[in-house]
Amino acid sequence: MENEGARLQSQGGHFKENARGGSLAAASSAISDSVARGKDAVGAAARDAMNSAGTDLQSLQADLNALKDTFAKFMSQAASEAAKSARKVSSNVAGRVGDVADDLADRGTAMASTASEQVKTFASELEGMARRNPIGAIAGAVLIGVLIGAMGRRS
Repeated sequence: MENEGARLQSQGGHFKENARGGSLAAASSAISDSVARGKDAVGAAARDAMNSAGTDLQSLQADLNALKDTFAKFMSQAASEAAKSARKVSSNVAGRVGDVADDLADRGTAMASTASEQVKTFASELEGMARRNPIGAIAGAVLIGVLIGAMGRRS
């Protein structure tokens, strides 16, 4: 094994050149070139990773901004729909209240008409009684006058 090419042997921390070939300088140069290429490769890989991470971060930021815009549009549409629903409900309630008010007004008119008819009937009955018995009607009127006068003195 020792007779093939240049070999380096380590003795006490120092390198010693083999009698058959290559130089220590050439080996040292080859090692330093390999180390430099490895260092460059690691640096390039680190730069690529940083560039990739920066690109990923920008992409993530763009996605988050798009999500924010989408959420804002969704909330705007939801608020618009809620306002439309509230308007519809208030319109329906107003219509129903109007219908109930119309119904109450009709009932009130009917009751007033009925009361008016009853008062007319009562007045015609009193008139008929007064014509049949005039002295009784005068006595009843005097009695009512006395009661009204007595109530007026008390207050």
